[in-house]
Amino acid sequence: MASAAEQLAANINFSSFAKAKELRERLLFTLGALIVFRLGTFIPLPGVDIDAFSRAFQTNFGGGGVFGMFNMFAGGAVERMAIFALNIMPYISASIIMRLMTTVSPNLEKLQKDGEGGRKQINQYTRYLCVVLAAVQAYAIASGIEGNFALNPGITFKLSVVITLVGGTMFLLWLGEQITARGVGNGISLIIFAGIVAELPRTIAQFMSLGRTGAMPGYVLLGIAALLIASLFFIVFMERAQRRLIVQYPKRQAGNRMFGGETSHLPLKLNTAGVIPPIFASSLLLLPMTMAGFQGGGGPEWLSTLMIFLGRGQPIYMALYAILIIFFCFFYTAIVFNPDDTADNLKKYGGFIPGIRPGKRTAEYIDYVLTRLTAVGALYITAVCLLPEFIYGTYALSLAFGGTSLLIVVTVTMDTVAQIQSHLLAHQYEGLIKKARLRGSKR
Repeated sequence: MASAAEQLAANINFSSFAKAKELRERLLFTLGALIVFRLGTFIPLPGVDIDAFSRAFQTNFGGGGVFGMFNMFAGGAVERMAIFALNIMPYISASIIMRLMTTVSPNLEKLQKDGEGGRKQINQYTRYLCVVLAAVQAYAIASGIEGNFALNPGITFKLSVVITLVGGTMFLLWLGEQITARGVGNGISLIIFAGIVAELPRTIAQFMSLGRTGAMPGYVLLGIAALLIASLFFIVFMERAQRRLIVQYPKRQAGNRMFGGETSHLPLKLNTAGVIPPIFASSLLLLPMTMAGFQGGGGPEWLSTLMIFLGRGQPIYMALYAILIIFFCFFYTAIVFNPDDTADNLKKYGGFIPGIRPGKRTAEYIDYVLTRLTAVGALYITAVCLLPEFIYGTYALSLAFGGTSLLIVVTVTMDTVAQIQSHLLAHQYEGLIKKARLRGSKR
């Protein structure tokens, strides 16, 4: 069955889009929603001197560093101090906190196991927490830019900035949910994807200008470009890699007929957590830095010290980044894949892994294999995400489009293409069923 589906997917061509009306509507809705997001990244906050802030941003951060990465995720909205400057990072931070609380709170753990109703309740709590985090970050931004970039400083300015930024974040959250429900792909991931891709042309232009101006030797730029291209192919290869556990089903007799005796596979991806670990890690690193960066040197001394140690290319920053990525790889994999449930389902339907007893031993074996795969996957993600940091530390070359961005773009693209193919397959199967019914009615 899997080979037939793969063969059918390989034969999909663009002419299928003309017949798949529902898929075309979903694609148009997704495109329209992303255009709305891009328009919002150019709408400035009320009462802010945008030109002065943009100049200060380029001077202080140069489009790189931690805030350069934040600006990349937001599609340039931070540099322009637009209404979507916070992007959906508060929601991601809230999701991290709720995931952690689910593992330590019996009530939340019970809610998560209560099915769709419990998950909806947890999502609602996540939204409430998102509002709180967005308000805190928005107030920190308002306080940081009030002294130098506010046209009319005061409580009214702070209140308008907080309301606008929180409203922008919640609108993006709603927009992402609409894309997921009515469009194609994961809406939250596509919003981050759109922000990164929108900034890609400018990043490439800045990269090429280093060679034209002689700021960087040509062979170094070619080497870095080749390394990034190789990383692209490496990411695609690793994201498609999986370990297939053989699952057999015993034969059973029903009347005079024999059923079962089939062999299938339980696929375990090398990177089960997907793009979540680097996003979570980046979000946690950006959360305390939001307040520190906008103080402009006028904040407490410990904030300035924090900025120095957590600066891009610094050993502490890279160590924390690597530790957080590895932690979230294991943490998120443990949440999305439960070996005990998988083993119970196999036992329920009579399936077993050859040489392994059903039940507890099967769960232990799956957990053993998954742990080894996750270890390799965590090292791979860490290496890809830290590659630009080593380049920055060696050549002082800031690559805003770094490993995290590249990983997000590749994985989101692959997931979206897979969803488009599944819609096309469903449409083709529906067409075959309709034709079969028409032929049957004629007879």
